Amino acid sequence: MSIPVLLPITLTAAIVVMILAWAVHLRLGKASVVDAFWGPGFAVIAWLSIGLVQGPPARQTLLALLVTVWAVRLAFHVSRRNRGKPEDPRYAAMRAKHPETFWIRSLPLVFLLQAVIMWLVSLPVQIGMRGALTESFGLLEWAGLLLWGFGFFWEAVGDEQLYRFKSKPENKGRILDRGLWRYTRHPNYFGETVMWWSLWIIACAAPGGWLSFIGPLLLTLLLLKVSGVSLTEQTMRRSHSDLDEYKSRVSPFLPWPPKEPSS
Repeated sequence: MSIPVLLPITLTAAIVVMILAWAVHLRLGKASVVDAFWGPGFAVIAWLSIGLVQGPPARQTLLALLVTVWAVRLAFHVSRRNRGKPEDPRYAAMRAKHPETFWIRSLPLVFLLQAVIMWLVSLPVQIGMRGALTESFGLLEWAGLLLWGFGFFWEAVGDEQLYRFKSKPENKGRILDRGLWRYTRHPNYFGETVMWWSLWIIACAAPGGWLSFIGPLLLTLLLLKVSGVSLTEQTMRRSHSDLDEYKSRVSPFLPWPPKEPSS
């Protein structure tokens, strides 16, 4: 199956996943459930692409497995983090603004929007499935695999360190500046960005795979300017008076040795 035929099918699959998430949201009354469906949606796209596109089995399996490992870990982390907590403030504000119609407004504004973003970000996985059936596992696949492991370490360890820090009552109102959080204010977002660029490197081994840079570029922009770094630090400012001091010491995104505390 050609890529122009595959893409509408995977877009439909992403929409179906998010409509299912929307139905769960209606049942539970929390739009935050969309976060738990984010990772698994990528896994659905990856395995569906394997089933529909002829290509080298080694690269296809590598892409699908890497996405699945990332998706399972992320879904577990998000579900554990959100268990027993109120709705995400972003969605709660939207619900408060339109209390009578949010249930239907949320479908296009939250769930279907994320379906389209998911589909675009996953372009390296979809296009990377192409190639000659006899194509061997080459330098790009090895380079991407190693870089993916590096990114996965930063995201998974960063998330775990933050979860354990926040689970202790004595840390309420404090900022985590130990472990990986000494070197970047957002090790989890840094790691996720690295992982998606590593998948793009693997996809470059496929015909026209380099064109899928749109996916990791979009994710990088979203994490830096919209829903990641920017939004997180806006939220932190409301409850952490020492945020500016922390920002003066710790790199905003790329890992770097911390500066000495200002006097």
